[in-house]
Amino acid sequence: MLVRRCETILMIRRMNLPDLHKPQGYHHVTITDARSFVFLAGQCPLDVRGALVGPGDLRAQTRQVARNIAVALRAVDAVPEDVVRTVIYVASAERADLVLAWSTLCESEVAAAFGSASTLLGVAQLGYPGQLVEVDVTAAVAAQAPPATVA
Repeated sequence: MLVRRCETILMIRRMNLPDLHKPQGYHHVTITDARSFVFLAGQCPLDVRGALVGPGDLRAQTRQVARNIAVALRAVDAVPEDVVRTVIYVASAERADLVLAWSTLCESEVAAAFGSASTLLGVAQLGYPGQLVEVDVTAAVAAQAPPATVA
């Protein structure tokens, strides 16, 4: 896939290998010729005021995380298709909870981000009390001047 950004063509190629299992919804390998990357902090289910969204509700929290990812990507002129790596953390040992978080992300406004190389983990605990999900995102972007610092 070629992505045109600011008159620069950025190559992002996703592939699966015949000697590895067929993944469901993501690719084993993502390759890019990008010289610049965007590393988002782990996106948490917090609203703009810093309040936890949907205490005890994994689906609501995952939707908020997806909204936060979309906001952060837009801030650096990136789109979900620019994402080259995701790591999803779910505070649960239950496979059904991991599947719920994954499917909610894959049905969200940033669904395209999860077609790249991705890891889904069940963990014992996350940083905020009551937090059930967090997502790390790395995107490839065309070289550009960094945005002004926003405090």
